[in-house]
Amino acid sequence: MAFSADELRVLRRALAIALHPMPLSDEDVQDCLRLAGSVDEAVAEAGRLRAFLLADLSRYRNALPGSATGYLELLQDALAAGYDPRPDDLAALRALRGGPLAAALLERCQVLAERSVRARLAGRTAGAAAPGPRGRLLALPGGRAAARDADRPGVPAAPGRPQKPGDRPMPKPSEVFPPRRRPAPPPSEERAAG
Repeated sequence: MAFSADELRVLRRALAIALHPMPLSDEDVQDCLRLAGSVDEAVAEAGRLRAFLLADLSRYRNALPGSATGYLELLQDALAAGYDPRPDDLAALRALRGGPLAAALLERCQVLAERSVRARLAGRTAGAAAPGPRGRLLALPGGRAAARDADRPGVPAAPGRPQKPGDRPMPKPSEVFPPRRRPAPPPSEERAAG
């Protein structure tokens, strides 16, 4: 993303104001709003361009092997833009690896895919092993769910939370679903005759 000289001036002024708060003139506010609108528009355009590139890449991949040259060029552009290769891309490159460009791209994509998988796995295990700063846990007594449920009638109190006088205790499964009774055996024929 590139900024014009005027946009850089507005951005520099906005950053200075963020660091050293002071009252803003109406002109400064309008300049900041215009800059924010321009940045939002550029981000939306980049998203549309990325979606178009990925759709185009998919079309070329589906038309392989006839579209090999175009597919390899689009894949290079997508990788340069931060695209993580998908399993379909790896399979297509394996089918095309007879050419030097396809073989080089296959090697590069395998490295990127492996790195991406390792990063996702490390994120999962790091999140489970050493969680970062976060809000209060919702499943524990005293969390947001307990505060939200405190105002709703018929919701049982969480363990460790005192019940309000109007709260009903949670019914047991045997109270909601009583045990089934076995049907009585049919009367025997001897009793019917007598």
